[in-house]
Amino acid sequence: MNGRAVIDCLDYTLLDHEASEDELAGFVTRANVARVGAVCIFAEYIEQVKPLLDAGIKLAVVAGGFPVGSHNLDEISKDIRAAADSGADEIDVVLEPRDAEDFPNEIELAKLTAMRDAAGKAMLKVILETPLLNERNMRAVARMALAAGADFIKTCTGKRGPCSDEAAEIFAYEIMRHELTFKEKRGMKLSGGIKTSDDIDRLTNLVNAQDPSLISAGNSRFRVGASSVLDNLLNPN
Repeated sequence: MNGRAVIDCLDYTLLDHEASEDELAGFVTRANVARVGAVCIFAEYIEQVKPLLDAGIKLAVVAGGFPVGSHNLDEISKDIRAAADSGADEIDVVLEPRDAEDFPNEIELAKLTAMRDAAGKAMLKVILETPLLNERNMRAVARMALAAGADFIKTCTGKRGPCSDEAAEIFAYEIMRHELTFKEKRGMKLSGGIKTSDDIDRLTNLVNAQDPSLISAGNSRFRVGASSVLDNLLNPN
């Protein structure tokens, strides 16, 4: 992917409960100038950010606990529904993993079903915290999330470990498998510890090797969480 294509797929993020009005305004101005794919914020800032955001840039909102996802089904549903009702285009939510032999099971399925229901027409992007999972768990929970109606599966928050090459390959494969099995096109987001353009190149090449249709679809099916790389993408020299 060239720099412009990456920016088009970039979820530009400001997740700071202490952000000032000036910081938020500057953040949105930068997003508008760069023409990123989406901005990602906490729900408490929707009213300030949404009116400033240019048309065509999606508003993604983190709900249901971050970076540690809530285990309370009612709380998750309430937070997601409130964000969607307040004008969020997309909902990013952590499906908190359990350190148990039976993960994922009906507990996770109930959460995912509730998330999908609460999000309504908003795009649902489920964060699966792959640094805490082995390959079996990654595949199982990715399949469950896709089957439950997640529009995107996201590799991790980056707060408990980075996105691995293995996670990128597994998610791309599972999305391809889901499409072949159920005839449903879903998306993925690479995020967590992606700090350089080389990181992006390496990971996107791995994704492309598994399923070229993901990246070729643009930001409707592919996103990158790498806000710190924006300067280099805009000014590669």
